Amino acid sequence: MSFSGDVKVELSDRIAGSRHCQLAELAAIISYAGNLCAAGGDVQLTIAVDNAMLKKKYELLLSRLFQIEEGIEGLAGADVLRVLESIKMWDGDGRIKGNSVVDGLLIQQSCCRRAFIRGAFLASGSISDPRKAYHFEIVCSTDRQAEQLKDVINSFGMDAKIVSRKKTQVVYIKEGAHIVDLLNIMEAHIALMNLENVRIVKEMRNSVNRQVNCETANISKTVNAAVRQMEDIRYIQEKKGLESLPDHLKEIAALRLEYPDASLKELGSYLNPPVGKSGVNHRLRRISEIAAKM
Repeated sequence: MSFSGDVKVELSDRIAGSRHCQLAELAAIISYAGNLCAAGGDVQLTIAVDNAMLKKKYELLLSRLFQIEEGIEGLAGADVLRVLESIKMWDGDGRIKGNSVVDGLLIQQSCCRRAFIRGAFLASGSISDPRKAYHFEIVCSTDRQAEQLKDVINSFGMDAKIVSRKKTQVVYIKEGAHIVDLLNIMEAHIALMNLENVRIVKEMRNSVNRQVNCETANISKTVNAAVRQMEDIRYIQEKKGLESLPDHLKEIAALRLEYPDASLKELGSYLNPPVGKSGVNHRLRRISEIAAKM
């Protein structure tokens, strides 16, 4: 099963303890996967179910809240009116308010907003495999629905954004740390730990790669510098001889020829008395200037 599927399996077993949070989650499921229609004076509610986890959660919420069993095939009559009135999608006067957005009264509290996000994700969300990329998204059918979801997610300090995709609006998050926080908000704690483990491994690998690249660059820089120094010393040796150099420069030139792979610090330690890295660098730079003038 995919990482996204694992998250949904975990969330399908997560039931809020309070009735108001259960109503908020049910409202989200009906808003994102429900279909309301009125025909012949009767109202019908069906749920577009494409995964077993959503079916399981929807039926469980109907059972807990209204003692309704097997509602996935469609609700009608008094049952559907009872459900819709509880989640404020029915005004009691024979008018359907619609299910594009959830009534703000249902998601005033932080705990209810958590349940709302959980229901929306179960109905219409997905998460990419974190080993490949960090991407969380929930597909919305209308602009209003997307704006409401974005505002609810961002109320927890997230940075959710909206992008148009064909005829839908997609609320998404691409920052790994924010996706971890969002899993915590939805109470997907097992998935959160799995994602954190992946992030730790990726960050360690990236850190090692950066260190290796840095060391490789330093080695390359040292080797290139040593090659240039050798070329300058040999040029002086061929044209005028190393005897033409002052004693302190002649000494370091001879050591560089003898130890072509040595670092500046190592070359300095071979001198008597020893000279520091900056002193060796200064002498070799003077040799390069002399070669350049020649």
